[in-house]
Amino acid sequence: MLTKLKKKVQEMLSAEAKAAHKIGLTPNIVSAIGFILAFLSATAYALSQEHPLMLILGLVLLMSSGFCDTLDGVLARTFQQASVFGGFLDSLLDRYADAAVYAGIIIGGLCNPIIGLIALAGSFMVSYSRARAEAAGIKMESIGIAERPERIIILAAATIAEVFLPTALNIGIIVLAVLSNFTVLQRGLHVYKTLKKGNRPEN
Repeated sequence: MLTKLKKKVQEMLSAEAKAAHKIGLTPNIVSAIGFILAFLSATAYALSQEHPLMLILGLVLLMSSGFCDTLDGVLARTFQQASVFGGFLDSLLDRYADAAVYAGIIIGGLCNPIIGLIALAGSFMVSYSRARAEAAGIKMESIGIAERPERIIILAAATIAEVFLPTALNIGIIVLAVLSNFTVLQRGLHVYKTLKKGNRPEN
């Protein structure tokens, strides 16, 4: 849904990509940094009940992780460092990052555990449905209302609201549980319609 906006943001990060390249950072290193930031964000969420300021720290780390997730792609394209393994590693670390953040929110008691697990499962299935569809030659980018950028934005907004409304993150996770699983349904229907029309691209 935010794919076009994401591309515009990527174009704006050329200066940051050049600076990262100048100090020796590669796309894979940036992806790894993003994962570490997500893990630290999860830790902050998990500790937020005991230390309220950890909630803000969790938000900052989450957004920093999201920044790295965008920067690694810009870096790869700008300096011709894209590779099949790099794409695989980026996707793999993104899934671990998502799992860590959701786990941190659940452990921190910031949402209903069952709803949190449903949201996590939906998040994984959004990515899995794209991988399976694209393996079959069906383009899936921008299909669905809750791709990863949208989910991060919803989570960030809910975290900010949580500072003023203690139930906001729980509501945000409910929204994510609904939207992520609805996105899986959208992608399933897209694949079905594409195959039914015989529009699958030739490999």
